[in-house]
Amino acid sequence: MKLDKTDVMELLDEVFPQVRGEFEIESITAEETTVRLLVADRHLRPGGTVSGPSIFSLVDCSMYMAVLACIGREALAVTTNCSIDFMRKPAPGDLIAKARILKHGRALIVGDVLVYSDGGDVPVARASLTYSIPPKPSGV
Repeated sequence: MKLDKTDVMELLDEVFPQVRGEFEIESITAEETTVRLLVADRHLRPGGTVSGPSIFSLVDCSMYMAVLACIGREALAVTTNCSIDFMRKPAPGDLIAKARILKHGRALIVGDVLVYSDGGDVPVARASLTYSIPPKPSGV
């Protein structure tokens, strides 16, 4: 790992301030990055459930955080593919994402994310993502 959770949060504040206050990194290890979506009224759809776009944001940002921890200060790493399955209605409250990097190649990183209701033990969503890593400058 090149960045710890403090480093990742500082980098996000610098390069992606739009998500400030949305997420809390619970842990980052070489195996898994665990991120909490701090659910507020703006994340809810009619009926009081967390909206699909909010869950997608948690999935994508969690994997971005895992990628940053793995590769370092590469703010221009970008999602090139994401497939998400919404499997069940989340319980009221925060959501927890567990992101894992499955393959770290030279140009691409592939990973998956499972999303749980806080305190739950069955996933409410599952996603597979691919990130593109910016090429290193010549001679580096």
